[in-house]
Amino acid sequence: MAAAGSAPGEIRVASPAGRWVVLTTVLGSGMAMLDSTVINVALPRIGEDLGTDMAALQWTVNAYMLTLAGLILLGGALGDRYGRRRVFLVGVVWFAAASLLCGIAPNAGVLIAARALQGVGGALLTPGSLALIQAGFHPDDRARAVGLWSGFGGVGAAVGPFVGGWLVDGPGWRWVFLLNLPLAAICVPVALRHVPESRDPAAHGRFDVLGAVLGALALAGVTYALIEAPEQGASPVVIGAALGGLVLGAAFVLVERRRADPMLPPSIFRSRLFTSVNLVTFCVYAALGGFFFLSAIQLQVVAGYSALGAGTALLPTTVLMLLFSASAGELGRRIGPRIPLTVGPLLAAAGMLLMLRVGPDSASFGGYVTEVLPAVLVLGAGLVVVVAPLTATVLAAVDTGRAGLASGINNAAARAAGLIAVAALPLLAGMGPEAYRDAGEFATTFRRAMPMCAGLLVAGALLAWWTVRTPAATAAVRSERPECAVHCGVVAPPLEPERREG
Repeated sequence: MAAAGSAPGEIRVASPAGRWVVLTTVLGSGMAMLDSTVINVALPRIGEDLGTDMAALQWTVNAYMLTLAGLILLGGALGDRYGRRRVFLVGVVWFAAASLLCGIAPNAGVLIAARALQGVGGALLTPGSLALIQAGFHPDDRARAVGLWSGFGGVGAAVGPFVGGWLVDGPGWRWVFLLNLPLAAICVPVALRHVPESRDPAAHGRFDVLGAVLGALALAGVTYALIEAPEQGASPVVIGAALGGLVLGAAFVLVERRRADPMLPPSIFRSRLFTSVNLVTFCVYAALGGFFFLSAIQLQVVAGYSALGAGTALLPTTVLMLLFSASAGELGRRIGPRIPLTVGPLLAAAGMLLMLRVGPDSASFGGYVTEVLPAVLVLGAGLVVVVAPLTATVLAAVDTGRAGLASGINNAAARAAGLIAVAALPLLAGMGPEAYRDAGEFATTFRRAMPMCAGLLVAGALLAWWTVRTPAATAAVRSERPECAVHCGVVAPPLEPERREG
């Protein structure tokens, strides 16, 4: 049943229908976002209970990210074709079932396989959640709706370490996954009752399954080589995996350029704004993926925090995003994306560099106030500034009918960035297979890794400053499809147009 009679494209944020849609999309995407960060704080305990090494912990994170990044474009295309609400709900149910399997996994192999299945569910529900907002809300309310979605979704990601720590120290790490079952039980009936269905009437042709498989296998090959290199060195298997991943990546690009209905249409990158913001997304989320993976272990192994203490230490970031993300989305709509996409990453980079002060004395109250708290506050301020404008700018750079595809590409960039960062940082920082069991070794490598993460953020800020010149809708005013400016809900003086996909 549709949202109390509301048609797609006419829902207002302040209406009951609007609140139900925001709740549904936040619950669904929040499951995926929560699971991508909640796992980090549980890693040391998982390693102890299942007797795993550092590589297995990396795979516990990356098996999920691999299938999510590799299939998320296909998930967006499925939603555009068969209905965004329908595919979103399939993803929610799939994700919950895979979470149950994670919760009862008897060994690391089963857990990693179940995490890969979780990623498939995430690939269906994540692009659908944002596409439901973009297609469902009135043009004047889309920026605020995206801001609310980004803020509460970001809270789900940021609160993950706190919730994970509470569960790990209480009923156990398996409840980190079982928590998704009641969330799905709420999300499904609410979506069926209150969220209107929408689809892209222009979607047609066959699905690009070959492209999806090639993309996922390319990521898998590169990821395997990066994770296994610290233990195996430049072995034939590692070199073969790396070369195979690169070859498959080249084949993926070739296939997408030649197919009539590609999963990743090259034409969408004719928009300079869309291309630039996705590159900024890659830099930002690579840094965040590496930071959350390593800092949760640093706080426990080096600083001596409990799992709950490590999660609580990161809670100020959550509070800042909860309070200010919606306002940041509105501000980005008014002033354009260039300043937020430049200032936000720089602030976050400063926060990550401040984490270098965290050491064995940081577990005391005084140590937390002087060493940990300033870092997470500055990091949180950076995320508040950048997350909502980043998402809104990506969607504003394309037509509403391609919202699922644009969302899928942006999410794929973010997840692939986190995947590669988690695989590469331990190698680049010199972490051995047992590093997470040795406080001295992990502290040394952590001090090498944080400047790398900060450098990625600085690169993203510089890229935004030099390439993101105008608000998306402003550029649309002088493009071949000026009605896109109305769809974006922004009116501004016309500037020099950029070539963009209509």
